[in-house]
Amino acid sequence: MPTPTLDEQKLNTRVKLIALWCAVMFCYIYGDYFALYIPKQAEKLVNGDTLLNSPVKVFAASVLMCIPSLVIIVTAIAQAGVARLMNIIFGFVYTAIMLLIAVTSIPVTPEVSAYVFYALLESVMTTLIIWQAWKWQKEPIQ
Repeated sequence: MPTPTLDEQKLNTRVKLIALWCAVMFCYIYGDYFALYIPKQAEKLVNGDTLLNSPVKVFAASVLMCIPSLVIIVTAIAQAGVARLMNIIFGFVYTAIMLLIAVTSIPVTPEVSAYVFYALLESVMTTLIIWQAWKWQKEPIQ
């Protein structure tokens, strides 16, 4: 009797891109959340002794963190060409940002090791976003 195999449905490129952006956003959240467990970090947050120490910086960070959510929406509802372009552009932007964060955190101390780990993982995922969008299959001309 043959052994049954799992059903391997081909996953739509839009779904892959949406899943990758969601995973990236979860890593952003977890990276910032777990950073609060480092001694004195929560105290710095309460005292306003952080990089986001002005309303303008908080607004800029808010815009930066909203873009992945908007790319998810664009990926789900826009024409394929627009969605592909947005994923490539913002995939590059966020890969560069995360690599910059990782590189500027060298030397890696125990306090920033998790943050650097997340930055590198996010860079891998945004690189996968670029790759998936770049190789988005074109429909054959009828």
